[in-house]
Amino acid sequence: MRLYEERFIWRLDWNLLRTFTVVVEKGGITRAAEFLTLSQPTVSSALKRLEDTLEKRLLDRRPGHFALTPAGETLYRECCLLFGAVLRLPGLMAAAETVVTGHIAIAMTSHVICPHFDEVLAQFNSAFPKVTYSIAITDSAEVLSRVRQNQTTLGLCLMREGDPLMDSSVLFREFFGLFCGPRHPLFGIKNIAPEALSGQPSVSFQTEIENGPLYLVRQLRERVNLQSEPHGVSANLPEVRRMIVNGLGIGALPVHVARRDVDAGLLWQLPPWDELPQIDIHLVVNPRRSLNPAESAFLKALHEMITATPFRERTYS
Repeated sequence: MRLYEERFIWRLDWNLLRTFTVVVEKGGITRAAEFLTLSQPTVSSALKRLEDTLEKRLLDRRPGHFALTPAGETLYRECCLLFGAVLRLPGLMAAAETVVTGHIAIAMTSHVICPHFDEVLAQFNSAFPKVTYSIAITDSAEVLSRVRQNQTTLGLCLMREGDPLMDSSVLFREFFGLFCGPRHPLFGIKNIAPEALSGQPSVSFQTEIENGPLYLVRQLRERVNLQSEPHGVSANLPEVRRMIVNGLGIGALPVHVARRDVDAGLLWQLPPWDELPQIDIHLVVNPRRSLNPAESAFLKALHEMITATPFRERTYS
């Protein structure tokens, strides 16, 4: 039998419990009647009905004497717990409405290494653990296509020029430098002249093509006269890195991303050292997308971070 099927619960008038609690806390029927704006006979009758229902004497009332019986003490204690639980209901229901659920789909290019984005993601996941995520890694053109076609919550990618149909903002700025791996003859050599790179094999990103979003990186390779036809090409940063580390050619990588590999002895930075191409990574959203609660809250958190964080702090050099 479920709790609400118990006959006792249906026989009990719960308003009587409130009257009983007020009588106890006010220390008598007279003061309780004044508080409840009821007559004394009405309050007395309510207590009598409660005692009849419970088949227990609850109050020891005599001239000049007012006390709870053992049964009354037990009932009062449970009434306090009961009314405390009822009192919490509005807050609990309000809190339930703040529980964010839903799925967030992210499409991004492979070289989105952004501590600020990662911190927002970590804090958001901690605050809303029921939200689920999917992250697709692809080239910038495909990221923009998915955002336009409303296939993803947001995109993180390169943009050669703005799209009037999309909402975009710069998430962070990075700088690309040239690197070689341990198998390359220039690895570990200091004070290398830019001329030493002339004619060397290179590897590149697919988006370094003319008019592509990484065209500035292609110009960097041309500045030092690397071989015009890349020895290896990929749209994925880890694969470009793999080709560089394994000696397929000199290639460009974001300086802040490559720093750990440089410290680990897997990469060596080459000239030029100044006027490195600066590349902006954009947060792109389709304004016509109907957002679920999780998407709406996550995008709000991202935009608040962007607004609150000076751009110089989101510039990784």
